[in-house]
Amino acid sequence: MSRKTKRRQKNPVSLIAHTNPIAPITEQYRLIRNNIHYSSVDKIIKTVFVTSADPAEGKSTTAANLAIVMAQKGKKTILVDADLRKPTVHYSFTVSNMEGLTSVLAKEISLEDTVLRTNVPNLDIITSGPIPPNPAELLDSKAMELLMGELKEMYEYIVIDSPPILAVTDPQIMATKCDGVVLVVASGKTQKDRAVKAKELLERSGAKIIGVVVNGVEEKLEGYYGHYR
Repeated sequence: MSRKTKRRQKNPVSLIAHTNPIAPITEQYRLIRNNIHYSSVDKIIKTVFVTSADPAEGKSTTAANLAIVMAQKGKKTILVDADLRKPTVHYSFTVSNMEGLTSVLAKEISLEDTVLRTNVPNLDIITSGPIPPNPAELLDSKAMELLMGELKEMYEYIVIDSPPILAVTDPQIMATKCDGVVLVVASGKTQKDRAVKAKELLERSGAKIIGVVVNGVEEKLEGYYGHYR
């Protein structure tokens, strides 16, 4: 990859689907991928939006590993960091975040110059770029709509990592621009009323929830279990 960064986050998300493809947890990500593929009989799910109710519930880890297993299936995939407040993709893939999504939306750089290849075959990424003063406005802009259209022409799968939906309004804006939403909750941490509220907010915004991923359910699966409903 290009644009190497000199600083690394102390705890970047685990890219276990790449580093350990035979791990039980990786198989769970594959199960989620397959369930997404078959979640709609009327429309192909091409753009997948990943969010959570609150911070630190595993949505960035889920988004990154989901993108990896999609790419491993031979599908041209891109992971977009739309968490313009606390981005993580650049840390996890060890690249610079001096330019990224916000740079494209502000028309400071072309889309082609923003897309970064990774060492995972078929997987590209777009980092968040510099944190802007107006994240919600940028994500709700015509520029973002045009960008999504371009990405749909270029990739078979687009996975979008977003902020927690109960923290800011950004996820409600972006969720409606995607074919389906994956809501991540943490077993033993996410309060039931918070999860229900997150679901209701997504539904009221017009987003299509295609599944729920529950982190930390079964130790025999290395603390991870995915299920859809």
